[in-house]
Amino acid sequence: MIYNWQQADWPDFRFDPARVEDALLAIAAHSGKVSGLLAGLPTRLEAEAILDLMIEEAIKSSAIEGEILPRHDVVSSIRNHLGLNTAPESVKNPMAEGAGNLMTTVRRTFAEPLSEDALLSWHSVLMQGAAGIKVGAWRCGSDPMQVASGLMHRPTVHFEAPPATEVPPQMARFIAWFNRTAPDGPLPLKHAAIRSGIAHVYFESIHPFEDGNGRIGRALSEKALSQGMGHPVLLSLSRSIEAKRSAYYDALEAAQRSNDLTGWLAYFVETVLHALLDSERRILFVVKKARFLDHHRATLSERQGKVIERMLEAGPDGFLGGMNSRKYIALTGVSKATATRDLQHLVATEALLPCGGGRSASYQLKL
Repeated sequence: MIYNWQQADWPDFRFDPARVEDALLAIAAHSGKVSGLLAGLPTRLEAEAILDLMIEEAIKSSAIEGEILPRHDVVSSIRNHLGLNTAPESVKNPMAEGAGNLMTTVRRTFAEPLSEDALLSWHSVLMQGAAGIKVGAWRCGSDPMQVASGLMHRPTVHFEAPPATEVPPQMARFIAWFNRTAPDGPLPLKHAAIRSGIAHVYFESIHPFEDGNGRIGRALSEKALSQGMGHPVLLSLSRSIEAKRSAYYDALEAAQRSNDLTGWLAYFVETVLHALLDSERRILFVVKKARFLDHHRATLSERQGKVIERMLEAGPDGFLGGMNSRKYIALTGVSKATATRDLQHLVATEALLPCGGGRSASYQLKL
């Protein structure tokens, strides 16, 4: 197998712009709509919507790599680094701390040129507490860096990256390309989503770190999108990728076998569009959530409020499977009779909508 970096035209990427023209126009329209929705929110709700998108990005970017982070630790980490907590909250999970720290760092420094020091710092932040890998440095050693799946004794190799000796010059060329194609660079790429997509496949193909390449590659995509839009991007790219994870890996694997990125960019630009549409939905949900709580807060007991907050955490997709007496008991520790009375009260006050009946009875929020 001859990979993209082994071919004579590496890294002179090419693509057919006609394949992505419609999606790019839609991105421009929806980007403006998302910005308008956010600008129309009160300051408190604007901050909540931004925080919600950052949390989703941190959690989903790790989930793509099979790393499930505790949500409460991610929330605390991001809030700490944004300065939203009067006193910093404890974050027990080091990977959650790293993911939250990276998210806020990328957002705060989006307009700055890319540098080797910045990337190595990102890696140190992200992989803090990771055992058995070289942190904050390019990979080294003579063993090939392979992306593989399947059985350990008979793996399927999807990609093999350049040898470690080539990483420093390859990354120097990548960083120069990234800064040269920025909106204020000497050869700016016209569309932020195109530059973001190329940056991702370019970085992933070098695979400069022992671990964390996917998460840092997606952070780079976010930086490119933010630079192109002129403000920190208001979407969770990783949420859209994670929803169809196999499509992401298939598109990336195909892109790493040729320097014609038409197919990859068709996938990537469409994914950015889906992420923007999801952002619209999540911002509108923040508004519905605020109205719901303003209307019902005074009628909720402490335990009912705890259950409602847990349901609201599920976001616009709704609480998986709905709420029922069994879940209510698990969350609050009350008896079955009390759980039934509480749920009936929430239906009577129109906080919850009943779905189904009998043993399969469940409830969803009435937003």
